[in-house]
Parts: sequence; structure tokens; C-alpha cells
Amino acid sequence: LPVIVDPSHAVGVSTLVSRLALASAAAGADGLIVEVHSDPSNALSDGMQALTFKGFDEMMNQLSRVLKAVDRSFDGKPL
Repeated sequence: LPVIVDPSHAVGVSTLVSRLALASAAAGADGLIVEVHSDPSNALSDGMQALTFKGFDEMMNQLSRVLKAVDRSFDGKPL
């Protein structure tokens, strides 16, 4: 079965979400659930664990490099 990791709820702190997501991908996770909000400080819930759009873009750029380093890709096909 696929392994899906939710780093947002796992750590609950936005500054750690990207690190856990990258570590999860490097360890072989098949998918991620990440909370993203345009204005986390004004979110009705879970704002402390939400990434901004900019933070999400940065995480995705890093994720691409991590996956390439471990010979994986976003779609599961060989690089």
C-alpha cells in the first residue's frame, strides 16, 4: 500500500513542515499532505502548521532535488 505522510499535522509548526516532507520523501514516502494557506496567521484553524504559497513553492523545488538525488520522480517513473 502507498505510504502518505502528513508533515503539517505531524509537527504542527510551519517551520518544520518542509524538513519533515523532504525527509519523508527521501525515506520512500509515496505522497504528502501539506497544509497551505494564503495568510496562515489569519487562518480559522491550523494556521501554525500551514505553509504560505511561497513556502510551498520553495518546498516543492527542494523536493524535486531530493527526489532526483534518490533516483525518484513525482510521477513514479524513472528519471
